Amino acid sequence: MSGARIVPWLSLTLRSACSLCRAGFMEGQPQRPTGPVSMENGTVLCGEKRPPEAKETTVTEGAARIAFPSANEVFYNPVQEFNRDLTCAVITEFARIQLRAKGIQIKVPGEKDVQKVVVDLSEQEEDKAELKEGANVAPADQPQTAAVGEICEEGLRVLEGLAASGLRSIRFAGEVPGLQSVVANDASARAVDLIRHNVQLNKVAHLVRPSQADARMLMYQHQRVSERFDVIDLDPYGSPAPFLDAAVQAVSEGGLLCVTCTDMAVLAGNSGETCYSKYGAMALKSRACHEMALRIVLHSLDLRANCYQRFVVPLLSISADFYVRVFVRVFTGQAKVKASARVKFSAACGPPVAPECEHCGQRHQLGGPLWAEPIHDLDFVGRVLEAVSANPSRFHTSERIRGVLSVVTEELPDVPLYYTLDQLSSTIHCSTPSLLQLRSALLHAGFRVSLSHACKNAVKTDAPASVLWDIMRCWEKECPVKRERLSETSPAFRILSVEPRLQANFTIRDDANPSSRQRGLKRFQANPEANWGPRPRARPGSKTVGEAMEHRRRLLQNKRKEPAEDLAQRAARLKTFPCKRFKEGTCPLGDQCCYSHRSPTPKATAEATCTDCPQTSNQNPPGPGATAGPGVD
Repeated sequence: MSGARIVPWLSLTLRSACSLCRAGFMEGQPQRPTGPVSMENGTVLCGEKRPPEAKETTVTEGAARIAFPSANEVFYNPVQEFNRDLTCAVITEFARIQLRAKGIQIKVPGEKDVQKVVVDLSEQEEDKAELKEGANVAPADQPQTAAVGEICEEGLRVLEGLAASGLRSIRFAGEVPGLQSVVANDASARAVDLIRHNVQLNKVAHLVRPSQADARMLMYQHQRVSERFDVIDLDPYGSPAPFLDAAVQAVSEGGLLCVTCTDMAVLAGNSGETCYSKYGAMALKSRACHEMALRIVLHSLDLRANCYQRFVVPLLSISADFYVRVFVRVFTGQAKVKASARVKFSAACGPPVAPECEHCGQRHQLGGPLWAEPIHDLDFVGRVLEAVSANPSRFHTSERIRGVLSVVTEELPDVPLYYTLDQLSSTIHCSTPSLLQLRSALLHAGFRVSLSHACKNAVKTDAPASVLWDIMRCWEKECPVKRERLSETSPAFRILSVEPRLQANFTIRDDANPSSRQRGLKRFQANPEANWGPRPRARPGSKTVGEAMEHRRRLLQNKRKEPAEDLAQRAARLKTFPCKRFKEGTCPLGDQCCYSHRSPTPKATAEATCTDCPQTSNQNPPGPGATAGPGVD
């Protein structure tokens, strides 16, 4: 059955790819200009009209200087500077690993030129070593070096599928050594024009080649082994799902695939059906939704790669701000592909659980399938962290990169998802223990525990749920809750009705405070600017972003909330509700009551309580300076 389902899907994919290639071939033919609007290279702008010349805004980020039009025609978000800095750091270390196997050494600005190598020498060999160090080395024996801004013939071929302004590609050319070429592609003619302008502005035309094409068509055209890219970067506006199938085919053997997902509402469980249609997994709305989003994206990448006998190996997976970012290497191997099914999901192979939870009595929720293996390569993360720490002036967000990567190195690699302090406490309606107290209790019980870069209050541990609830029961005994207020069917009542089998010890341990927390690293960043987050999609001919746009954003901030009402409107609205005490004959306020004392009619749709009816100085509705009555239950 599975083979019968896969064959039509593959044929449909290949048919779509062929149609895209035919469309690209037709678009690549020289055409005569049908109107006065044309691009610099002579091709027509496909129905896009060139707006009048607008003012440009120059932005400097890293080693790049980019000119942007004042109108929102090309997408740019300054908040994602951390994303671009981290990508440059990751590609630099990837280039260092790849070129070292070819005998090429990269030179990064700000790093020491001479790398120290520790070698144990005996006293008899020290003199020989000094003679060798003083001897002249032949030019042929000197290692080949690759510097920033220079073409490396055996270097990496990079593709940015959705380049927009070309900022990321220009930063690659100006900050990452060991590159052979960088293709900055975008489907928009205006974006490609801007890329050409920025490439000339930064004098990197020898490395960066602008391209106007559909990103999927371009990657499908590079499926041959000799034409594949070593690094593919995908940072779309929204979901990258339409580009993943082509990306896993166009990346070279062991190549690097960098993917950003900004559709966090879908990946965080707000729309499980949409998540399943895009990524092939059901997302759950939980406190661990950000790490679950990372594991859903990794599963989706591996699932698409398995169709072509390939598999992915995660290097670094980050959840930051309003997006998730994954860096994976893609390899080919039939045995590993078959093992992927056992890693993540297998039919009739799962933990035997009852329909309801044994602790709280609530029904289980089914999500996934997810990537269950480690989401980071700690050795590679350590390399990136060491390079950034040794050269902090290289990136503007080096401090945050150090903090995030330090937390990543402290995470438990073999423990999926996490708990949160507020989630555990709110479930049983008790006060929240400190992070160090809960971590110390888990360490005293003999279990491992760590933080998570995806959430500030996260607790990642290999302790079973029964141990964790025993610790919370012991904490509740020190800070008791009022049991008489708990419903017998509530999760809190059912959890607290069981005596703990484990006696928790909340004495603070020295190893309970992680190193990144002791050093005060910048692990979780505050909002970088007002109204930050995903910016509006780039649209041709849109308005200039100015005071009018900012005013519109403020108006739409709380669009789901009811508009504010004045005191007179509030008094008139309260008079439409009958007074409960008047119905019982116990209301002493008479006509001064803010609720109605008329007999209720069958058309009444709501009943309000009058527990603390305010007394007014007259019988008229309160004026603008009067005190409003209580709210409606």
